[in-house]
Amino acid sequence: MKTLLAALLLLVVSVLSAPSMAQSFEEQMRQAAGAYERKDMATAVRIWKVWAAKGDAEAQTLLGAMYWSGEGVPRNLNEAARLYLAAAKQGYARAQNNIGFMLGFGEGVPPRDDVEAYKWIKLSTDRYTAKNQDRLDQARKDLATLSARMTPAQITEAERRVRAWKPVPQMR
Repeated sequence: MKTLLAALLLLVVSVLSAPSMAQSFEEQMRQAAGAYERKDMATAVRIWKVWAAKGDAEAQTLLGAMYWSGEGVPRNLNEAARLYLAAAKQGYARAQNNIGFMLGFGEGVPPRDDVEAYKWIKLSTDRYTAKNQDRLDQARKDLATLSARMTPAQITEAERRVRAWKPVPQMR
């Protein structure tokens, strides 16, 4: 009887002490966003790392932004690019825009690649929603800047890559 009672007590304590395990993805993402807004970077990083490792494009992008800026983690442009690319391949507009910017404007991804940059930024312009109008406007400006320095053959190749692109399924 004592063993059963001790086991039951241990079960109750473990359930009560681990509420984050019972939280849904959406709740955890809201918790991470709230932590980020409160400047609790450790909590935001901890939650986004878990979901980024599971292949969630939004978490990969948000964590990538932290690595790009050095907020809550040491600044690491290669890690930011890796995370952005993983999310971009899934069709996440902000990640497509960010990796395109990095490739086209020399932000941590050597060497610069205007054709790939154009592809990713162009894909992002097709996926941004009305609530992201400011990002869409900036992506269009970046695309115009890229286009102005590219040859017609480069633009043709970039457009071919845009048409050929297919998103990979999200792993979550």
